[in-house]
Amino acid sequence: MTLKEGQRVKLAADTRLTDWAAMTQDSPAAPGGVAGSLLLAAGIEGTVERVVAHEHQSQEAREYERLASLLEAFGRDMPAGSRRQLEEQIASLEPEWTAYQEQRQRVTVRVRFDLGLILDDAHEDAFTPA
Repeated sequence: MTLKEGQRVKLAADTRLTDWAAMTQDSPAAPGGVAGSLLLAAGIEGTVERVVAHEHQSQEAREYERLASLLEAFGRDMPAGSRRQLEEQIASLEPEWTAYQEQRQRVTVRVRFDLGLILDDAHEDAFTPA
């Protein structure tokens, strides 16, 4: 599913948010910050304000891509030993490449809920169209 800015969505499941929170105003009771949690109920609706597609490629995945391109372009002209060594290097990097292919389409969204809360950097799968 690909969400779009301005689209109405609802939270797909109950979601607990926990973290340290910084106080925005001076508070004599909590000089540094407070720990807390917030539980958002499934079904609350809001509007998508921002959609961000993340693409994080590890050094190994970049190396796999480079070596595979090299093999494709020059493999037929390489000496057999060099080609075999290159194929072995590519094979050793294949798990990293596969992991990158599965994760490369990670999309996060910023949703402003109707009740005024904003949830940022949430995975798009946490929402369904309203």
